[in-house]
Amino acid sequence: MGGQLKMRVSIFIDGNNFYHGLRSIYGKEVSLKELNYKNLISSLANEREVSEIFYYNAELDKSNNLKKFNSQKEFFDKLKKIPKLNLILCKLLKRRIKGTNKFYYVFKGDDIYLAVDLVSGAYENLYDTALIVSGDEDFVPAIRKVQKLGKKVENIYFCTTSSNYLKKTCNTSFCIDKKIAKSIELKEK
Repeated sequence: MGGQLKMRVSIFIDGNNFYHGLRSIYGKEVSLKELNYKNLISSLANEREVSEIFYYNAELDKSNNLKKFNSQKEFFDKLKKIPKLNLILCKLLKRRIKGTNKFYYVFKGDDIYLAVDLVSGAYENLYDTALIVSGDEDFVPAIRKVQKLGKKVENIYFCTTSSNYLKKTCNTSFCIDKKIAKSIELKEK
């Protein structure tokens, strides 16, 4: 008989949460396009077979800041080159602050897309373990369903952007600290 099969993982990255987590480590200026995503994926997979990777985000408002929009486009183009990675673009809604001419932006749909992909991947038996890179406790109901289907869920989070409820619901939890962030800091060759 052959060797033992490798455990299969699918990685689900909440892009907005990931960005703000990195900001908590590096400060205000974070260039996502400078990070080494191959190292990140390899580190998260930890010698397990990667079935699929999902990265959820929204396109920035081009009219608000063309430089940031173009930088994000370069980042998305880089992600699209990673094997097995699915870039899921959600909505970015512009909302006016009442009584002012100021605006703020809200991501819409990213949580539901992640939850649907998480649960459907479990039903379709596409992975043995789901790795959720987020600190958002909105995923707890989907995680519980996946666990009832016999799958394990690992939570990878940033120490400053995480929900205890999410961490306790997952089978295991792991904090991305400065040392780990350093391993993905170098630009890919």
